[in-house]
Amino acid sequence: MARDPLFGERIVWTARPTVLAPPPLARAVAFGFFMLSAISLSFALVIGLEVRTAPAGPMLFAMWCASLGIAAREVPRMWLAKARYVVTEQHVIAYFGPFRRSIERKSISFARIFWNDSDHTAGDLELVRAVPTGALRRRLMLKLYGVRAPDRVWAIVRGAEAIAPSGQHAERPLAQRLDHGERVIWSARRHHRLRAYLPHGRREWSLIGIGGFVFASVGRMIEGAISALRLVAHGGLPVRSFPFAALTFALGLAVLLVFGVGCYVIYDAVIRQGLGAKHTRYLITNKRVLIQRGSEELHVDRQLIVDVIDAPAGDGLHDMFFVLDGPRARALAASGAFGELGRGPHLRPVFEAVDDAEGASRVLRGAPEPDLPHAA
Repeated sequence: MARDPLFGERIVWTARPTVLAPPPLARAVAFGFFMLSAISLSFALVIGLEVRTAPAGPMLFAMWCASLGIAAREVPRMWLAKARYVVTEQHVIAYFGPFRRSIERKSISFARIFWNDSDHTAGDLELVRAVPTGALRRRLMLKLYGVRAPDRVWAIVRGAEAIAPSGQHAERPLAQRLDHGERVIWSARRHHRLRAYLPHGRREWSLIGIGGFVFASVGRMIEGAISALRLVAHGGLPVRSFPFAALTFALGLAVLLVFGVGCYVIYDAVIRQGLGAKHTRYLITNKRVLIQRGSEELHVDRQLIVDVIDAPAGDGLHDMFFVLDGPRARALAASGAFGELGRGPHLRPVFEAVDDAEGASRVLRGAPEPDLPHAA
């Protein structure tokens, strides 16, 4: 087979993204720019129809915002169209035009799969290498966007393509998408509690503060918008005229945009975590530890788990933190083994709020079956 020019290793698998959808952040940014364009265009109509002057400034600003909105959606598509993913004997490499990123296959601690909402046979595969805590703490990960059958690609990366099923459908339960010969030994669901909606850590408290400031700004904007409409009405602009409707629409759209930003910040800080707790399921098989939450999955090889830390979570429930093994490091921060309070938006190799922690610990401390062969 062909060899990769970067490392000179035999290529095991190569492909390009099949779903060229922009990431959620890019879509949100594009929507915001389109909203600003509509607001500026409404103000331009008011100036042109009522003030009787050329609204060159608002029109140019509307065109500029619309162009940025289109760019925010299309540039990621163009970027992904030039991407190419390669799995060699020892590395996973992602080429993005003239740029490239790589990660060693044997140093991957766990993988996350994000299934696509519109195409349930494709998704993103995120390969994460856990690193030591303290001064050396940093994030090392490689994300393959829009690949077909990401669970199959992960099987190729971990050297299990011979026994893993061919590409599966995201709507099938995770327990029905195991490797041949793999069986579930222990399973549980995360207990849903109101405590899950409380903010944890600096990130979420910061988002709560930002959300409160945004909502306070919304109140001030509504007060100012009402005063402005009253002034123009008293100044002679008919309430039932088209310019007055355009001005009301622009002010209302501006308030709605800021209010939407505040709602998303609050949702991302606490509500997302609480709702996700309802749909989180934990599985321990004879080979792996699997976590599923909605369209997101996390896969960990049991041979990489060297210890389990059991921490009481109240109400008779327990949190289980995994200490993962890795090159030149063992107690790894990305595993959550040190009980960090901050919660990220994505899954971590942690069992939260489970009632049978003793049974799970007993299973995990037992010897897993021989691991699947990895590339040398």
